[in-house]
Amino acid sequence: MALRFSANLSWLFPQLPALPPRLEAAAAAGFGAVEAAWPAGCPAQDLRAAAERAGVRIVLLNTPPGDQEAGEMGLAAVPGRQAAFRQGLAAAVQYAKAVGCPRIHLMAGRVPQGADRAAMAGEMETTFVENLRYAADVLAQYDIAMLQEDMIGLVEPINNRITDPRYYLNTPHQAAAILEKVGRHNLKLQLDLFHCQIMDGNLSRNLETFFPLIGHIQIAQVPGRHEPDSPGELNFPYIFQLLESLGYTGYVGCEYAPKGDTLEGLGWLRSYWESRGLQRGGTSKATE
Repeated sequence: MALRFSANLSWLFPQLPALPPRLEAAAAAGFGAVEAAWPAGCPAQDLRAAAERAGVRIVLLNTPPGDQEAGEMGLAAVPGRQAAFRQGLAAAVQYAKAVGCPRIHLMAGRVPQGADRAAMAGEMETTFVENLRYAADVLAQYDIAMLQEDMIGLVEPINNRITDPRYYLNTPHQAAAILEKVGRHNLKLQLDLFHCQIMDGNLSRNLETFFPLIGHIQIAQVPGRHEPDSPGELNFPYIFQLLESLGYTGYVGCEYAPKGDTLEGLGWLRSYWESRGLQRGGTSKATE
């Protein structure tokens, strides 16, 4: 089965000032789905209206990052910020329901400024597990009626070698161990292959090992974090074929920084569709 791709509106079409026009640009480029970080400043009704006009699904949003001026980037694992995490989760669930989005990335957050990572590890893991259990209970109360789909929470390892040195959750192994401790079926792994390659490599084996836990995948070339066909370490035609052979039916989020014009940089996606006998947008030629 051919893969389904979603345009990350926080990264693609950066020349456009707001999420609704970026969504419309993604639809015009052939994407059938989009995702974004926390959509601050964009009313849910505006984004939903744009999605309905364009015939595009919104498939992933983040929880609010917290106080970014104070250096926060997520709250789920940050001791002492449990109340703020719960408030942010409630806002994310309300927004996701309003726009029909079935997946929420529960951002772990950073080791507090000035604290030692090793010294904080136990307390942060305890906080993370408690908050994830709370989030799983909250999410279990909701589904996306229009899609007949349960709401799923996701945890994403982010590399601390290049991107975010203080981020708490760094590897799929760490994420899998935490998900096992939490023990809830409605929490999954969000695996960004950019971060996974930087932290561990061994992508084929990692995809096979963690496949049962994966609820969403994101892609970017390494090390530049540009288009999949830009120069770099990863062989995306092979990776796409591997995901197909594993039977992956979720979305593949395009979370990369375009080297130039976003639309001109989508040659890799048009080539993928053509190689699978699909029309622009990933639809079967036989159905056109």
